[in-house]
Amino acid sequence: MANNDVSMAKPKGTFSWALWDWASQAFPTVVTSFIFGRYITDTAFAPAGMTTEEAGQYTGFWLGISGVIAGVLIALIAPIVGRRADTSGRKKMWLMINTWLFAGTIGLMFFVQPSNDFFFFGLTLLAVGGIFFEFATVNYNSMLNEVARPKERGKVSQFGWGLGYMGGIVLLVMALWIIQFGGAEMLGIPDEAALSVRVVMIISMFWVLIFSIPLMLNVPESKPIPGTEKEGIFAAYGNLFRSLAKMGRENPNLLKFLIASAVYRDGLNGVFAYGAVLGGIAFGLSLTEIILFGIAANVVAGIGAFIGSFFEDRVGSRLVVFISLAGVILGGLGVFVFADLGTIAFFGFGLFLCTFVGPAQAASRTMMSRLSADDKQGEAFGLYATTGRAVSFLAPAAWSIFVGLFSPIWGIIGLMIILIVGYLLLLTVKPVFAPQD
Repeated sequence: MANNDVSMAKPKGTFSWALWDWASQAFPTVVTSFIFGRYITDTAFAPAGMTTEEAGQYTGFWLGISGVIAGVLIALIAPIVGRRADTSGRKKMWLMINTWLFAGTIGLMFFVQPSNDFFFFGLTLLAVGGIFFEFATVNYNSMLNEVARPKERGKVSQFGWGLGYMGGIVLLVMALWIIQFGGAEMLGIPDEAALSVRVVMIISMFWVLIFSIPLMLNVPESKPIPGTEKEGIFAAYGNLFRSLAKMGRENPNLLKFLIASAVYRDGLNGVFAYGAVLGGIAFGLSLTEIILFGIAANVVAGIGAFIGSFFEDRVGSRLVVFISLAGVILGGLGVFVFADLGTIAFFGFGLFLCTFVGPAQAASRTMMSRLSADDKQGEAFGLYATTGRAVSFLAPAAWSIFVGLFSPIWGIIGLMIILIVGYLLLLTVKPVFAPQD
């Protein structure tokens, strides 16, 4: 059992932990997927004189470079972030520090005006915010065993993931109202220099700060592992590599899961990262339609996660992941096969696909928690983040190859291939079930 038995006995602490998913959703939903990520690639950020096509290539290229740099830093540092949180007993402290830091980067995005002069400033904020967000997530995920009893980890994980999607819905609705449906005018926001988009960044910053307060107040801090409180950074790396070697000998099932989940999680991330792009360039959806799709996608993904919470602890995390990946793959293939139906195919099969993304991600988090020792959750989730980043080129590469060789609609096939490979790798992982007492 985890260090903090008292936290597991208090529903208020468990709910406060899950509420961080609601709070942090501002970054992946508003910043990365639908609002700021699209804003920073607008033609206004390209150098003067470029055609629309050249501007898109310019902003898209540098957006990718910023992601690569952030990914490398996360891959190098995330395991140590988790390991040091385990050994020092400061998971909550570092979770809150990184939460405040990525919230701060969101707030600074208000100052990114639609001009090439602010382009690299915006990309830097996006990359730095992503790094702090990943570090916060490592510590957050590693606290799962401290806020949920072993037999309830699946339900609690799915519940938190579902809350996150619900938070994303509320944020996107507010953003849509401000940007598209007169909210900016009602709030007295001038129609200039993309102020309506930039104000959404300020709202998102306060959203993160306010809704992360319950975790800070109601979840106890973990206790340090005796004899390791003073472990330095270089010693932590040495011990980390020894832990990996030991894992290969003593817990090969965990190592197999890290590899399999890295592949299929990259495929799932690719589906969300390129979903809006696919809707725009292959199906001709407007910005309003894409945001509406994003809202609907969060609704069905949240419902899927809540439904998954009722089954995961009964049937096992591995089976939930298998079923969910199959649903995503079928939905993706449906978008491709029935593309001639236009918007109906994109919305219909796209939303069907999104229903299974939440359960897949949440069940993966639970399985990671159950496969790793309770006193090494931070280190394990650091590796969870690292392995995902180590193969983060797979989905973009598959997307680019198929789009380049054929047409944009073929990009979905590239992503489905990554998911199928991850699905097959998961077959090598033995199932793990919730304890019955």
